Amino acid sequence: MIASGIYVLLGLVSIVASSPSQLTLSSTTAYFDNAKCAVNTLQKWYNQTTGLWGTTGWWNSAICLTVLGDLTALDPSMLNSSSVIFDNTFIQAPKSTLSHSVRKPTSKYKRQSPLNDTESSTEFLNDYYDDEGWWALAWIQAYDLTQDQRYLDTAVNIFDDMAAGWDTTCGGIWWDKSHTGNNAIENELFLSVAAHLGRRKTDNPSYYLDWAMKEWEWFKNSGLINSQNTINDGLDLTSCQNNNGTVWSYNQGVVLGGLVELSQLVSNTSYITTAQRIAKAAIQTLSDANGVLQESCDPNCTGDAPQFKGILMRNLQMLYRASPDDGVKQFLQQNANSIWQNDQGDGNQLGPVWSGPFTAADASTQSSACEALVAAAAIR
Repeated sequence: MIASGIYVLLGLVSIVASSPSQLTLSSTTAYFDNAKCAVNTLQKWYNQTTGLWGTTGWWNSAICLTVLGDLTALDPSMLNSSSVIFDNTFIQAPKSTLSHSVRKPTSKYKRQSPLNDTESSTEFLNDYYDDEGWWALAWIQAYDLTQDQRYLDTAVNIFDDMAAGWDTTCGGIWWDKSHTGNNAIENELFLSVAAHLGRRKTDNPSYYLDWAMKEWEWFKNSGLINSQNTINDGLDLTSCQNNNGTVWSYNQGVVLGGLVELSQLVSNTSYITTAQRIAKAAIQTLSDANGVLQESCDPNCTGDAPQFKGILMRNLQMLYRASPDDGVKQFLQQNANSIWQNDQGDGNQLGPVWSGPFTAADASTQSSACEALVAAAAIR
């Protein structure tokens, strides 16, 4: 195990619960320092040999890498140590059998597990298009920080594989290469990766613009966005209609980052307006009485579900920075405050239920909470 660096935890200042619905911290409270301490704890799960984070799955390690990148973007002094992690993961992770693990749809709450020790991946490609999308976004983030062309080339390679999964049955891309599902998450990731690549130095930016526009045109008309402006889990493959599945937090999140990138790519603020509408609905639907984000399965979420909440927070932060909104800012800060006050164990470990109490932590719960802390730090 290795850690990216040792950071000093600054004490919280003037923690006040001003009302049942609002946790407030003084203006001197360091969201940034809390985020650094929490990411430092996350790095204790990093395995240098595998290039992945222990106690979690294949795609979840892409989230961990992205969290590290997001904090590094706020603290350039971390760039050297983070670059070592990027490089090691780039070299070691493709050797892992975890990338070819068996998965179930999110409605089953099953965490992936390796098939056997003889399988290997082809770079960061596997049988699941959503897994590929998480890694593409992680490597785009690493490229933005380092300008290492290997990372951008990898994201391009991943995107090409994802594009081959366009579904001629219901439209959009399939969840997997066995064509067993057509869900929101892989399509939101496809949109986001396409829009991100359209804004980077690639050989053919218009190719990614065309895909981003095609994906969004399909997505907004697919029925996945329901009448409440929240997004259900996927489509019924028989009818190609909304399956009325769970409104997961991460499905409300990834689309926001994709729309922000698309808005900037084409200089059209209407995409921001749409993102704000989805964000407002998500906050209203998924907040508890104190304004703290929760999944419908909390406090008993299992499998990958504890990973999801931080993904919404990261993308809300992207939306806020593109178009500041006091409601989004308050929501990000409220959740960061609640995590730090109510969901923290020994050694800055952070659990799955942000309203508390702390129960246990692993790399999934830690990285998810870290995304919320980094998001709060990024908007200050």
